[in-house]
Amino acid sequence: MKALSVRQPWAWAIIYALKNIENRGWPIHYRGDILIHAAKTCTKKEYQSAKEFCQGIEVIIPELISLRRGQVIGIVTIVDCKFSQVASGWGMPGQYHWKLENPREIIPIPYIGRLGIFEVPDDLVRSAIAS
Repeated sequence: MKALSVRQPWAWAIIYALKNIENRGWPIHYRGDILIHAAKTCTKKEYQSAKEFCQGIEVIIPELISLRRGQVIGIVTIVDCKFSQVASGWGMPGQYHWKLENPREIIPIPYIGRLGIFEVPDDLVRSAIAS
């Protein structure tokens, strides 16, 4: 199944806080379900910046130490992608806004992320969803 690595706390926000826009510098033409992989790397500075942004839209994120990293944590459906020069909600200006719907938590799957879209073996995904 297709997967996307997202740094924390953004990965958490997609699955648990209804973050419905993923900001990327490149468009995606794929539509459908995609796994959200919580990237292993997240600096304290990145976390603090994300925490301040989230507080500005009244979303409280967990402490960095409690966020899963280096694991697939959920599934979301990509339904659209549009470039935007303006910020709105979760969308940042000058980025492609990947429109996300239907976030679902799964049993976490330890996995090494990659840049871009990558594949996670279907048998790993089936067992995490079935449990």
